[in-house]
Amino acid sequence: MRYYYDLHIHSCLSPCGGDDSTPDSIAGMGELNGLDIMALTDHNTAKNCPAFFKAAERHGIIPVAGMELTTAEDIHAVCLFGSLEGAMEFDRLIESRRVLVENRPDIFGVQIMCDDADNPIETEKFLLTNATTVSLDEAPAMAERFGGVCFPAHIDRQANGIIAVLGVFPESPAFTCAELHDREKAAKYAPLCGKAGKRLIISSDAHYIWDIKEKTDFIELECERRDAAVQLIRYLRGEL
Repeated sequence: MRYYYDLHIHSCLSPCGGDDSTPDSIAGMGELNGLDIMALTDHNTAKNCPAFFKAAERHGIIPVAGMELTTAEDIHAVCLFGSLEGAMEFDRLIESRRVLVENRPDIFGVQIMCDDADNPIETEKFLLTNATTVSLDEAPAMAERFGGVCFPAHIDRQANGIIAVLGVFPESPAFTCAELHDREKAAKYAPLCGKAGKRLIISSDAHYIWDIKEKTDFIELECERRDAAVQLIRYLRGEL
């Protein structure tokens, strides 16, 4: 069965995300665009994922809880989880590894947590986009501990992309997949990703609701919708 996806989306909790990128607005845009699976991946936090899960249910979207982790090397990595509970446990671990620098909303933007009706309930005091103390080497195992998968984000970009930062796609840790932002660069970047068979996915890295992908890229999963999130993680791990 084909599942059309966008697996890298930011909400109003990310300082660089639009204030109208609320959980319900994101799920609603996914429904309008014909998507099946959407992942919420705010910078170094998963705290808007519970509200997103309820919004996704209303809009017929399969939700995936996630995070865009900034490693100690200032590399961005997408972390996705087979369950909301696993993502929130990972969130608590990452919170203990953040470097706390007070946010400047006038410069970086407000960081808004929402309830399931999109009402603002709290703002995050400390900036979410700066590097954590989690190294690139330890990040994949940390995500797997909570039923997740971790892979390099937007490897075709200069800002915080793994190839731009390191100069190469490293052999270790042995990532099973990688993310592109621009589909047209797949032929160029696939050979740089190491071993044959590494999965390449294309996601939007949307910070505004109008940047969310339309019904273009899909993953084939032999499962019912209720099992799609768990099977997606297995697919990205190279287990399917």
